[in-house]
Amino acid sequence: MCGIAGFCNFQEDYTLRSPEWTDILNRMKEKIKHRGPDDNGIYLTKHAGLAHARLSIIDLANGRQPMTRKIGNKTFTIIYNGELYNTAELRTDLEQRGLKFLTTSDTEVILLGIMEYGNDYVKQLNGIFAFAIWDEYAQTLSIFRDRLGIKPLFYTLANNTLVFGSELKVLFEYPDCRPIIDKQGLCEVFGLGPAKTYGSGVFKNCFEVLPGCYNVFHEGDFKSIKYWELVSRPHTDSYEETIEKTSFLVRDSIKRQMVSDIPICTFLSGGVDSSIVTAVCAGELAKLGEQLNTFSFDFDGNDQFFKANSFQPSRDRPYVDMMVKYLKTNHKYLECDNLKLADYLYTSVDAKDLPGMADVDSSLLYFCSEVKKYNNVTLTGECADEIFGGYPWFHNKESFERNTFPWSINVEPRKQLLKDSLLQEINLEEYILTAYDKSVHETPRLEGESELEARRREIAFLNIKWFMITLLDRMDRTSMYSGLEARVPLADHRILEYVWNVPWDIKCRDGVVKHLLRESAKGLLPEEVLYRKKSPYPKTYNPNYEKLLSDRLMAVLKDSSSPINALVDIEKVSNFISTPSDYGKPWFGQLMAGPQMLAYLLQVNYWLDKFKIEVQL
Repeated sequence: MCGIAGFCNFQEDYTLRSPEWTDILNRMKEKIKHRGPDDNGIYLTKHAGLAHARLSIIDLANGRQPMTRKIGNKTFTIIYNGELYNTAELRTDLEQRGLKFLTTSDTEVILLGIMEYGNDYVKQLNGIFAFAIWDEYAQTLSIFRDRLGIKPLFYTLANNTLVFGSELKVLFEYPDCRPIIDKQGLCEVFGLGPAKTYGSGVFKNCFEVLPGCYNVFHEGDFKSIKYWELVSRPHTDSYEETIEKTSFLVRDSIKRQMVSDIPICTFLSGGVDSSIVTAVCAGELAKLGEQLNTFSFDFDGNDQFFKANSFQPSRDRPYVDMMVKYLKTNHKYLECDNLKLADYLYTSVDAKDLPGMADVDSSLLYFCSEVKKYNNVTLTGECADEIFGGYPWFHNKESFERNTFPWSINVEPRKQLLKDSLLQEINLEEYILTAYDKSVHETPRLEGESELEARRREIAFLNIKWFMITLLDRMDRTSMYSGLEARVPLADHRILEYVWNVPWDIKCRDGVVKHLLRESAKGLLPEEVLYRKKSPYPKTYNPNYEKLLSDRLMAVLKDSSSPINALVDIEKVSNFISTPSDYGKPWFGQLMAGPQMLAYLLQVNYWLDKFKIEVQL
């Protein structure tokens, strides 16, 4: 993967002060060099500037960016972050139309495709991507994002200037672009966080290109075009045909995403999702006489302190051992201790530019930095639960009846720590309900569907638009911070489009969670793994970790210069710190309970201080 950034203003001639604007491009590039440590480049023309940091995966020698091609009177320049998984088919079509390639990179396929067909060529791309194309002839800048929002792309638009980048931090390198948080931003952080409204950049006047959309900027006019969306339609395949098609799509996606000019690896938790991905990869490499590298993650002390609960019924290690033996992979067990877990809370904010999933983020960030020592590309099992109905809230009665996000049913744990004066300024319940209602009303409906099935569809849509995006964002930011490319083959849009319309009695037949996925993977895994009860990404149960967080947060509260003290009630937070945590009742998702609330507050304080954020109420 890579990092991209740039700016455009049709009333500004950047070439008149070329050294100054070149320096700004270099600073933007420097902010995202972790995403692309192998190479970099900039491009400056009269009304636009582009910057690129490259992680070399395909065509290591010739895939440099920004990449410019001229055909007739057309001159186009691209900066691109992502991977295409149908490059060969697209390239063949373009060659048959007489186009000549100078590289073997997917970057050039996109560039020539857009030049030949126009912006709607993005509909033909199967991959994960965020890219920008400057059309010198038409004086137009277009910025694109993949269908599911797997690759990030943020922007701000002010004073006739568009500034954009892979990460929020690059926006603030442009003159007069300042990090400000207003009431809406505070509602995002304390009401919805660590999720965020799709399209929101949380900072004032900062946004993201919506998944499945591209934006066009021309002579000051800025418009968004949706090129993809989910469609609800009757499912006409039989039970057997559904399993067969799902099996093909899953295997085909994994095989396509193995394409790389450097060795790949996989994350292997011993759960069904990562085990399916690993099994296909190991099998394909075995045909070439090669062995797959695999990695699993755990925490210091969990062998002593782990306690099973409804969200985490079992530890991963026995199932990892089983899969390693079954597939004969070259496996490494990685472990994170308390100090690293706490220290990386701050580094994960550096990576995300926002408070995140607390130690769920910090641990993955640490593990990715370790995996990077061995491989530059990994495949993961992310997104199967959102697509195939794996989370508890797809199945429990409370989620069906509560008029709010099912992974964050109770807002009180957040509210109880904030100052009363702040709660009077921001109505968290109203903000959450408005965001929830908007998504529910956007759910693609199927005429004639029962009330129960319609509600299932709503919950599935909420998961895809919110929870899945949160986890994809976490995966991108924690991996790319170390220059590790993480691919998510189960999030192929073809899988989502097909499974979206499969009836629930096939997806979860006889009450078996993710029945469809399990049946489609028969023959790949041992039965014990194939039908293992879901257990999410691991977390620490070591009480010494909570003590470490408590001490750090108390130090923050006692420091009068700590910016979070202007937002939280110090007495309330102190009382919360002294109350034993309930690890089995998360306030967000399945993993974020009492200790993660402490960690989240530490992240918020660090974030406010790092960006020197101005809070506007």
